[in-house]
Amino acid sequence: MFCFQCQETAKNQGCTVKGVCGKPEETADLQDLLIYVCKGISVYGEKLKELGTVDRKAGLFICKMLFTTITNVAWDDEVLISKIKEALKVREEVKKKFLAAYQQKFGKDFAEALPDCATWYSGDHNEILAQAKSDELRITATQNEDVRSLRELLIIGGKGIAAYADHAAILGYEKDEIYGFLMEALASTTKDLSVDEMIAMVMKAGETGVTTMALLDEANTSTYGHPEITEVNIGVRHHPGILISGHDLKDMAELLEQTQGTGVEVYTHGEMLPANYYPAFKQYKHFVGNYGNSWWHQNKEFESFNGPIILTTNCLIPIKKENTYLDRLFTTGVVNYPGAKHIADRPQGGMKDFSAVIALAKKSEPPTQIESGKIVGGFAHNQVLALADKVIDAVKSGAIKRFVVMAGCDGRQKSRNYYTEVAANLPKDTVILTAGCAKYRYNKLHLGDIGGIPRILDAGQCNDSYSLAVIALKLKEAFGLNDINDLPVSYDIAWYEQKAVTVLLALLYLGVKGMRLGPTLPAFLSPNVAKVLVEKFDIKPIGTVSEDIAAMMAGR
Repeated sequence: MFCFQCQETAKNQGCTVKGVCGKPEETADLQDLLIYVCKGISVYGEKLKELGTVDRKAGLFICKMLFTTITNVAWDDEVLISKIKEALKVREEVKKKFLAAYQQKFGKDFAEALPDCATWYSGDHNEILAQAKSDELRITATQNEDVRSLRELLIIGGKGIAAYADHAAILGYEKDEIYGFLMEALASTTKDLSVDEMIAMVMKAGETGVTTMALLDEANTSTYGHPEITEVNIGVRHHPGILISGHDLKDMAELLEQTQGTGVEVYTHGEMLPANYYPAFKQYKHFVGNYGNSWWHQNKEFESFNGPIILTTNCLIPIKKENTYLDRLFTTGVVNYPGAKHIADRPQGGMKDFSAVIALAKKSEPPTQIESGKIVGGFAHNQVLALADKVIDAVKSGAIKRFVVMAGCDGRQKSRNYYTEVAANLPKDTVILTAGCAKYRYNKLHLGDIGGIPRILDAGQCNDSYSLAVIALKLKEAFGLNDINDLPVSYDIAWYEQKAVTVLLALLYLGVKGMRLGPTLPAFLSPNVAKVLVEKFDIKPIGTVSEDIAAMMAGR
């Protein structure tokens, strides 16, 4: 295996025996093969697009498969093999459509040479396992380090786009341009493009990332209302509960509907915390609040919750031998884990069936309390812009000297204490803008407010980093500035997985410069590619807490 897609990759170089995340070599190999076949689908999909048709079914399928390969999503090899077989069938369907369209337009059969990912086929279990081990699937098969780096940056950025597009599609919001780009991007990794062409494709990923996050924002807010300033309970009650983690708001909505009147209460965990901010969910009196912290604490927190847990998206980590919650763990959507019960996709026009989860919850002990109190969130763009006059006045009066965007991911490394220390030591005339699970490093600190404006403004999930971009662009307009970088805003971003890379590329596309990125720069950036990003966008590694705070306050 060779995997360097997440921040915790071994020695910040690449995992070659077993993933630091816990992913076994066989699982990593099967995920590589799944991406490989998706490249084959994309070869035909791109050609079909050139003839005027975007295959929406294939585009959405690619989104789900790329989402499956994000860190901490898929752990069951048998499920991955079934997905590879399904992907091969989808590829053959797209191939058939393309060949028919080509013959109709040009009056002859298509006869060009195609890459192996577009031609290899097997329905045999053992042959699939053998192909998954073949060297040509590895990113290391590309000898040129810079080409390898740019291709991987594009694929990783594409994974985040795919995840956000899948969430939007679940709520009925789709765009052919997103699917078309993903197929163009994957197909491009099978071609000998120039470095400039590859960089252009990476920047197009940033543009598509903005489009996709805007679409998901529209889907979420049109369906569940705009997030509101909300005090979220972090304690427990004394009734049986269900813990729901991940990002899928439709799963959240259907679970709340099906648990109403059952005596079972619902708690969010991890990236589902922002569900507490949506008006549509506040009507449910059995919706208690949030339990626990970010994803990497789950072995302890899932254990102490006592009731069933539902994982709707990524952030599922391996269960330790001493843990006993496997029989209480449910997966759904793209998530899978050996031994966990899987909740099937909703039928056309229907809901997912959470009855087995509810039945188990009724027999479970109430959650063990691990903390108490409340935290405040709900500062997405609509809510912040409603306070725009107050914010602008605070900036003009000097009450707010600087905003520091500390969005992104949390992770296990001790070096991430940096973000807690930065938040705790920022001057009291600064406001932190955050989104994603990085907030768990500081969202329970008592930092006070500035004229009634909390010093930590949580916009929501990682995809709600879009809200932070909208806020910055609106502030630029309000202050009559020509450049987003002239705002009193600094960026101190934490990353862990592939959706954070999409957010990073989106911010670069929007013209943001001078971002600090940590706790390490991505291993998939070759020295030359990293140099380009530093020179063009002034991306910086994090330094010491005191030095970085001083630099940010000075606008550097």
